Amino acid sequence: MNAMTQTLHISERAKDTDWWRGAVIYQIYPRSFQDSTGNGTGDLAGITQRLDHVASLGADAIWISPFFRSPMKDFGYDVSDYCDVDPMFGTIGDFDALIEKAHGLGLKVMIDLVLSHTSDQHPWFSQSRQSRDNAKSDWYVWADPKPDGTPPNNWLSIFGGSAWQWDGRREQYYLHNFLTSQPDLNFHNTDVQDALLDATRFWLERGVDGFRLDTINFYYADAQLRDNPALPPEERNSTIAPSVNPYNHQRHVHSKNQPENLGFLARYRAVLDEYPGVAAVGEVGDAQFGLELLGEYTKGDQGVHMCYAFEFLEKEPLTAPRIAQVFDRFDRVAADGWACWALSNHDVIRHTTRWNLSDAAQQAYLTLLLLLRGSVCLYQGEELGLPEADVAFEDLQDPYGIEFWPEFKGRDGCRTPMVWEPSNAYGGFTLGKPWLPVVHEHLHRSVAEQESDPDAMLHFYRRALAYRRDMPILAKGAQGRLSAIGDVVRFERTFEGETLLCMVNLSDAAQRVDVEGDFENAGAVLNGADLVNGTVLLAPWGAAILRAIA
Repeated sequence: MNAMTQTLHISERAKDTDWWRGAVIYQIYPRSFQDSTGNGTGDLAGITQRLDHVASLGADAIWISPFFRSPMKDFGYDVSDYCDVDPMFGTIGDFDALIEKAHGLGLKVMIDLVLSHTSDQHPWFSQSRQSRDNAKSDWYVWADPKPDGTPPNNWLSIFGGSAWQWDGRREQYYLHNFLTSQPDLNFHNTDVQDALLDATRFWLERGVDGFRLDTINFYYADAQLRDNPALPPEERNSTIAPSVNPYNHQRHVHSKNQPENLGFLARYRAVLDEYPGVAAVGEVGDAQFGLELLGEYTKGDQGVHMCYAFEFLEKEPLTAPRIAQVFDRFDRVAADGWACWALSNHDVIRHTTRWNLSDAAQQAYLTLLLLLRGSVCLYQGEELGLPEADVAFEDLQDPYGIEFWPEFKGRDGCRTPMVWEPSNAYGGFTLGKPWLPVVHEHLHRSVAEQESDPDAMLHFYRRALAYRRDMPILAKGAQGRLSAIGDVVRFERTFEGETLLCMVNLSDAAQRVDVEGDFENAGAVLNGADLVNGTVLLAPWGAAILRAIA
């Protein structure tokens, strides 16, 4: 990328420094979006080839899951070089071309930075493990064994078993909150922080518009390495880890969520602020304190701009009372924070399958998501209504699923390739054998099939995103108290003297809701709502958006 192009990207970013607030961000899992070489694995050039599709949806930005150099033990979330593209995905030149195409289409580009840990193949770790006194000996979390040789404490890995791995060269254990091949960095060392900030600047100079920060609450471990207390069975849930994983049996108050995190986030925000128009969304992975951390990490201008919330990614159906419960807590612990809401991503069962949703129900949930205060993440294929793919054990790639099969089948079912056309067995994703199978039931929901059907899910997504984009109140406005009236979610949005009353019926039965005051129809994302003599009549899975008459 030449200096002139770099300057153009940076000046474009500065035009709208608040673009992230209320933005719709489209998540791309690069291995599965589009293969441009025929080797069966998606790549950066493939993403560039398909960016017109994302732009046609009306999204504001893309978030690309990791594409950095990596041994791929966790498919790119184990980084061996923060400042280079893995050859599997192409080259730095391919990334520059992607940025150029995206910006030309009006799309912001966010990339996924994994700062809490690296691969054990990273040069930093290769040096750190050589001795206890080399220049990088303290760059990772090392600890002596207990007198009996067992790990330093009781911390558990999200991927199963102890979070400590013995290393014979140092005769110490190192911490890994994920795979044993993903050692945790020691954020108590400011040299580590400086190196990660330099990696961040590398991508900012290439023109990225922001970052999705993986596992943002895992950056620091308790300096005293104290044991985690047990978590009572009645408080356990499977939001962060499946129920078969013993990770759910602890309250992780020492292995993550440390107060020192706020100091690093302030340093990180200061770097971002050097580049006007850049934003970061932090992934907060915690089953008990997620919303509290969201409030802490996004309050004011000392943390990230927004946090990726897990509350709508749960296995249990997302009912109106559950949504009211989430926002009641949000209003108490994160009223000044900013959430980024999502229904699906690369780590959970697609919500179509997770909640057994009809097309009408999927449309109602999308409508709700776009009416709520906050930003929105959509996951590739969601706009096609793709269900979870059933991947046979012999085709599994995910180490998480292989470890806990069959009670937990892993994450491969939501990571299968995008389907662009029905003309071949691989859905237009590749000319070779794909890294994960393309399931037959996805083919009839391909982009090409839906383009020709005006009633298809794809066109509904386009209409819904266009509605939100045309209504600044939905992106920028305040939100009043959210309540559940039976199966109906009800709340108000206000902005610059305008008030909208929003109601979404999350059931397959018609609903009646009385309203006070004078309102008129503000257009519709979903059909199926009538206002008659102060009563809103909502069809099954219908929505009403009413504007207050002054």
